[in-house]
Amino acid sequence: MNFFLVVLLALILDAAIGDPPRIWDRYKHPAVLMGDVIEWLDQKLNRGKYLKARGFVAIGLASLLAIAIGMLIVALPNDGPIGMVNGALQVIIAATLLAFNGLAGHVSAVSVALEEGLEQGREAVSHIVGRDTSDMTESDVARAAVESAAENLSDAVVAPLLWLLIFGMPGLLFYKMVNTADSMIGHKNEKYVDFGFAAAKLDDLLNWIPARVTGFLICLSYFSQKAMNIMVYQADLHRSPNAGWPEAAMAGVLEISLSGPRTYGGEVSDDPYLNPSGRRDLIATDIDDAVKVLFRTVLVIAGILAVPTLLTLLF
Repeated sequence: MNFFLVVLLALILDAAIGDPPRIWDRYKHPAVLMGDVIEWLDQKLNRGKYLKARGFVAIGLASLLAIAIGMLIVALPNDGPIGMVNGALQVIIAATLLAFNGLAGHVSAVSVALEEGLEQGREAVSHIVGRDTSDMTESDVARAAVESAAENLSDAVVAPLLWLLIFGMPGLLFYKMVNTADSMIGHKNEKYVDFGFAAAKLDDLLNWIPARVTGFLICLSYFSQKAMNIMVYQADLHRSPNAGWPEAAMAGVLEISLSGPRTYGGEVSDDPYLNPSGRRDLIATDIDDAVKVLFRTVLVIAGILAVPTLLTLLF
């Protein structure tokens, strides 16, 4: 099956149906299986001395496993009936490891909950952000959801697509394994500050280009030079080496302020605002607007993918 067609169909399949509960309630999701690998390595290696070195070994072993499985998949014949089956398998795997549908759903759920009440909004946003939510105002909840939408558009959609496009199935599985490891062990707490160091740094590296591409695509989806300028000049103000790019672009197209002070572990940060001249009092409808940005950006991505797909099919 045409490779670009595989990628495009995977994006469409994820956007259309996401991860059907009736399937993944019965079987382990590939991301869950990756999590099992990381958990096993954590139990076996995260103890004793030389934890930082052990963390490098853990992420190295997990990465090699992911790449090996990807290479086995692409080693299957690409012609005839088996080739069609292999192509369909790659579409399903890629669609499963993309998360646009789930992202849009989780972010939209915060808007619905916030309309019901502040406590409901706090509870809903606590599932998609890592900061303290107990004292959040309505504006804080809305801002956190919008920021999560922007950052995860990069991590959950653009980055896996780019690694799939560049390195095929091995690249996609490698990226998702590292990203899963970062979410599980890439924390700066006592247990993981050393052991999770390699996973966190590798995840930052793998997301460096995708984050900037995501910001550009957000601006492109609105043809906004103003948002582009905000992104280019303010993205590096963010505490993260990558998250500032899609967040600054999102702030620009929605004409709002993002980032700024927030609470982690009971301590209030002094993070500067992105697009500080934008509106700071956010409400539930701003979350809805952010979800619209996600859809417009994914439509742009689908349009871009359609070009090489058609060219390779015709010629």
